[in-house]
Amino acid sequence: MTHNLAQCLHIVRKAAMAGARALFLPEASDYIASTSSETVSLAKPTTASPFVLGLQNAAKENRLPINVGIHEPAQNGQKVKNTLVWIDEEGKVTQRYQKIHLFDVDIEGGPVLRESNSVEKGERILPPFETGVGRVGMTICFDVCEALSCLTGPTLSQYREQRYRICGELLRFPEISLALARQKAQIITYPSAFTVPTGKAHWSTLLRARAIESQSYVVAAAQVGAHNEKRRSYGHSMIVSPWGDVVVELGGEIKEEPEIAVADIDLGMAERIKKEMPLLRRTDIYPEV
Repeated sequence: MTHNLAQCLHIVRKAAMAGARALFLPEASDYIASTSSETVSLAKPTTASPFVLGLQNAAKENRLPINVGIHEPAQNGQKVKNTLVWIDEEGKVTQRYQKIHLFDVDIEGGPVLRESNSVEKGERILPPFETGVGRVGMTICFDVCEALSCLTGPTLSQYREQRYRICGELLRFPEISLALARQKAQIITYPSAFTVPTGKAHWSTLLRARAIESQSYVVAAAQVGAHNEKRRSYGHSMIVSPWGDVVVELGGEIKEEPEIAVADIDLGMAERIKKEMPLLRRTDIYPEV
């Protein structure tokens, strides 16, 4: 966590120098553990987490709001919450979203993946909230690699192809982004730690689809590179416009120092798209999300 905090503080300074009005960091920016027990043991409340406290101080010092994915303890230390928090320019945690979709699956003849063994699921969609860059709706990109350490049964290496085939599912649930768009979100977050095989196949496509159907900006801050012998993340952080254009994208390799992507958010353009291409849903035929 000390190393991750140092990396994040470096990013905060770069973002502030670049004139950013908000900083979006990836899912699980505090740590990615090798086992579920390690994940649980490392989790600390925000009020006692050196990682969160460090970012709160940095947000206040730089007058820069920070959106960051962290772990929090749950159920008396038996599980963790996969959480996304908003730290405002005063350094206060003002918004908190807990990941809703967990990955539980029995693969016939293969492993049993139970993310719910160590992660407590969220129970609600957080309404969008006003910020200095627009009305933000928060989600967390689901990746089955959070559940790899919950494996029971045969060894995971025997089922590498199955693992690759089922990685990266939250972006496949458009309901949250549609619900946030209905509540007038202008920016929707998808912080992630996406695996490389599914990242190559689906990352950009899914992000662009979520932006187009919600007519909102999508900001997807993504972890990149190897975390341990079990984990490697795809990277390719990107910002997508409400028209589906990739406004800016980072790469998939670790650099000597952390990179940032800076882009202007044109909320007027977003409103024009909604006006010129209204999405009038037939809620008399299917339920409103």
